[in-house]
Amino acid sequence: MDTPRHMGRFSAQSMLLSAVAGLVISSGFAVMVEAQPDPRSTFPGRRVGGGTRGECSARSLIHLVPETSVYAPDASGLVGILQGPSDRPVSLQVILKPEDGTAESTRTLAAGPASVVLFDVEGTRPVVWETSFNCESGDEGDSPDPMAFVQSSSPPALSLLVSDAEPTDQSLQALLRGLLAKCGSNVPTAETMAQFGFADLVTEAWPKTLPIRCDS
Repeated sequence: MDTPRHMGRFSAQSMLLSAVAGLVISSGFAVMVEAQPDPRSTFPGRRVGGGTRGECSARSLIHLVPETSVYAPDASGLVGILQGPSDRPVSLQVILKPEDGTAESTRTLAAGPASVVLFDVEGTRPVVWETSFNCESGDEGDSPDPMAFVQSSSPPALSLLVSDAEPTDQSLQALLRGLLAKCGSNVPTAETMAQFGFADLVTEAWPKTLPIRCDS
């Protein structure tokens, strides 16, 4: 029969084992949390789309997001697209795919020349944001380009919209709000593209100024 001394020793050992087990479980959980991939370094995004052969898709299509293609908009959900020059512009297709598995949504933005297009993205986040040219819509008319059959393969611009803003996001939010305040006016092309990190994409084909279009 156990004496009180033995019982006390057994209780102390049990408490020690419980504490060790708890520490192991907690440490394991911490490792699991730390092991979660950071979307800002792992998301296979592409903030510059277009650029393939074919009159429709040869123009640049740019999401105004950080280099990681992961971006946290402000409370309004304001995002921006920069589309390059084209003699035969077509409309843009915006697809939003929530990562929680809910239904995706599609939006069409009217065709336009080289310009900045601003609009709001509502709904849950994270959400995958994809933008492409509607090369098969027919709104550019009959194309004389013999390579027109490859137009539909033009890579879309691809980004991930999240909720937690970082300093880079906050800087971009401010730039986009500045452009929003100039809706309907024009801004210098080279300066504007440099602000968003796209100075190397400016060529002689681009106009000197870009109109700012705001879609509700």
